[in-house]
Amino acid sequence: MTQQNSSVTEFILLGLTQDPMKQKMVFVIFFVFYVGTIVGNLLIIVTIKSSRTLGSPMYFFLFYLSLADSCFSTSAAPRLIVDALSAKKISYNECMTQVFALHLFGSMEIFVLILMAVDRHVAICKPLWYSTIMSQQVCIILIILAWIGSFIHSMAQIILALKLPFCGPNLIDHYCCDMQPLLKLACMDIYVINLLVVSNSGAICSFSFVILMISYIVILHSLRNHSAEGRKKAFSTCTSHITVVILFFGPCIFIYTRPPTTFPMDKMVSVFYTIGTPFLNPLIYTLRNAEVKNAMRKLWHIKITAI
Repeated sequence: MTQQNSSVTEFILLGLTQDPMKQKMVFVIFFVFYVGTIVGNLLIIVTIKSSRTLGSPMYFFLFYLSLADSCFSTSAAPRLIVDALSAKKISYNECMTQVFALHLFGSMEIFVLILMAVDRHVAICKPLWYSTIMSQQVCIILIILAWIGSFIHSMAQIILALKLPFCGPNLIDHYCCDMQPLLKLACMDIYVINLLVVSNSGAICSFSFVILMISYIVILHSLRNHSAEGRKKAFSTCTSHITVVILFFGPCIFIYTRPPTTFPMDKMVSVFYTIGTPFLNPLIYTLRNAEVKNAMRKLWHIKITAI
């Protein structure tokens, strides 16, 4: 990353708290959350890759959601955990890298959630055409497009970040580097750049959320024509997806669709968005999905028997 018009070579992250006792609590709590996130998502990844019964497009996309969750959490959680017990300095290049990673994997999660909604819409509303529309080749192309879209979004964010001049204060009142806290330190009029951030990140979050909610309303409305058993299974799957969408997009919209003002709950909202949701996703998809639970039981039964 190349600095432009900036005399600042490093930043200091203030983290969630300055209280030594609370910092130890932060370390323990988020270490547990992070380990749980990685273990839970890796369990889903390994189960989907190893199971012959989880070969449908829904689980193909769930694999990439778990991958995006793991990477997204890793973009923020390790820094928060380490900084809770040690120096909180982060170099300029590390800060810019974190901005890029957060937006790359965060937007990937958004696109995968959209693809999962498309998959459910086709499966429920166009069942006779499902195997044709959601073929393996189509799913692979959609995932490639999702990665390309995520890369373009994160490149747009990092270009904006690199244009920010930092000439004085280097204290970031946050636990990670992101556009909103960085804008507060810039030695320039940030109105235009903040407008670009909101129109980019904020628009993606808001527009995607509206589209997803409309699609799930259509899906749930169409379930009235299905059998009682079919309705129950489809409703269970859709409610899991809707839960994940609300948990992810709520904080995202709160953070990225407003002027660069600070609210007392900003950090906790960001924590839920970057660390809490990736931790909850595996629980939501395993506890509410009988096929995933059965596949996990079979997988670990085989592993234990082999040992």
